[in-house]
Amino acid sequence: MLRCANSDFASGAEPQPPLFKGLDKSDIERVVSAGVRRKYPRGAVLSTEGEAANHFFLLLSGRARYFTLTEDGRRVILRWILPSDVFGAMTLMHDPDLYLVSTESVKDSELLVWSRADIRRVVLRHPRLLENMLATASDYLKWYVTAHLALISHSAKQRLARVLFHLAKDIGQPVEDGIALDITNEELADAAHITRFSTSRLLGDWQRKGILSKRRGKLVLTSSERLFARIPRQSALTI
Repeated sequence: MLRCANSDFASGAEPQPPLFKGLDKSDIERVVSAGVRRKYPRGAVLSTEGEAANHFFLLLSGRARYFTLTEDGRRVILRWILPSDVFGAMTLMHDPDLYLVSTESVKDSELLVWSRADIRRVVLRHPRLLENMLATASDYLKWYVTAHLALISHSAKQRLARVLFHLAKDIGQPVEDGIALDITNEELADAAHITRFSTSRLLGDWQRKGILSKRRGKLVLTSSERLFARIPRQSALTI
C-alpha cells in the first residue's frame, strides 16, 4: 500500500482519466495524493453489494467487472471496468450509503483508492470532480438503456455479436490474424444474457465459418467485419 505523494497523471506519464477532466496539474496532484495505490490479485472482490460504501476506486491497470448475484446464487456480469474507469460512486453521497453492485478484479490489478472521508473532502474542494462523475453516470445509463433494448428486441445471435463488438473495442488485443479476447464462454453468456448452450452453439457456428477461432484459452476474431455486420446499426453505434 502506497500513499500517492505525486501524480503521474499530472506529469503526463499516464493517460489522464475522465475523472480529472478540466483540472490543472496542481489540482490533480492534490486529488491523487489523497488516495492510496493498492494492488489486487485476479479474483479479488473489491466491493460488495449491500455493504457500506466506504471506498472510491480508480482502476490504474488490469481489469475488473461489476456483477450481482441472483437469489439462487448465480453470478450475473453487468459491465467491464477498464483502466481509467472509476467505481464506488455511492461513496460520494452526503449521507452514508451502500454499494449498489459488487466488483471484482479479473486480472492482477492496481487501483487508486480513496476513503469516503478523503474523497468527499477533495470533491468539496474540487467540484469539477462531481461534474465529471455525472458525465460518467450518464454514459453508464446510455449503456444500460442500449443493453436493455437489446435484451427485449434482439436475437441471441445479435446480442452475442454486440457483446463481442464492445469487448473488441474495450479489451481486444491486436494479433497477427485478428483481435484476441481473453474471455470464457461463461462470461460471454452472462454478458449477452443467453444460455451457455446457445453461446457454445453460436461460437461453434462462427468458428466453422471462419469468423473466429479459439486458441490458448483465448477467442480470436479473425473476421470481425462479418461478425459485426450481424449487429443492428443503432446498437453498434451506441457506447
